[in-house]
Amino acid sequence: MEQDFEKIKATWQVPSYGTQLWQGKKRDYCVVIPVINEGERIRSLIRKMQAVNIAEVADIIIVDGGTTDGSLAIDWLKAHQVGGLLLKTGAGKLSAQLRCAYAFALEQGYKGIVTIDGNDKDDPDPIPDFIQALKDGVDFVQASRFISGGVAENTPKSRDFAIRFIHAPVLSIASGFKWTDTTQGFRAYSRKMLVDSKVAPFREVFSTYELLAYLSYRVPKLGYKCIELPTVRRYPKGEVPTKISAIKGNWSVLKVLFKASFGGYNP
Repeated sequence: MEQDFEKIKATWQVPSYGTQLWQGKKRDYCVVIPVINEGERIRSLIRKMQAVNIAEVADIIIVDGGTTDGSLAIDWLKAHQVGGLLLKTGAGKLSAQLRCAYAFALEQGYKGIVTIDGNDKDDPDPIPDFIQALKDGVDFVQASRFISGGVAENTPKSRDFAIRFIHAPVLSIASGFKWTDTTQGFRAYSRKMLVDSKVAPFREVFSTYELLAYLSYRVPKLGYKCIELPTVRRYPKGEVPTKISAIKGNWSVLKVLFKASFGGYNP
């Protein structure tokens, strides 16, 4: 099995990155948090995770895209139960960060990975439920604020409309699985799915937001078990913490959506 993994890993395209902090693998699952200059938001999220004892069920790994605001001080992270800090030094944005962290996690032997955004919009309390779903044989857990038990607070009206009436319906039709909240970065993936050569997430074509849409299309299409779980996503009043610009960024997201839905990123 290890030989098979080494063969698979040899085909991966992973951006260069450095390990700033690593306290060793302690759990079977990990939580990956992509960040860049999130300031107090990432610290607030980490404190919330500490308050609900996430480190008791999963190792916490931050993957940094080049933060310069001082929010990721090593001593502070250690004091708040963060087990790892990776720094992407190669090209690319969110999808490139995720490729770095997922490759690292799989190399460490984790059975599954939960991802949650570092901008403190998501309540981390359901993370143990995501991990339990992976243990129960689910391959892709998607957070949803729009199903029963979920909460969407202060979501910008334009974004709410785009998710409900464009993004989620298009991916649902294309993938054959009824999704409701497809732009959400709060997800969980099984090791089995991530190392599948028919999925092949470790490719340079995944640089910005492509990986999220692609996996929502490709994974159910291949017959993997997918579910949505209710979560709480809160936008602060009068502020939209996002790296996606209003016009150019949203247009790029739509282009990625349609390319993914027509199999444009398939291996």
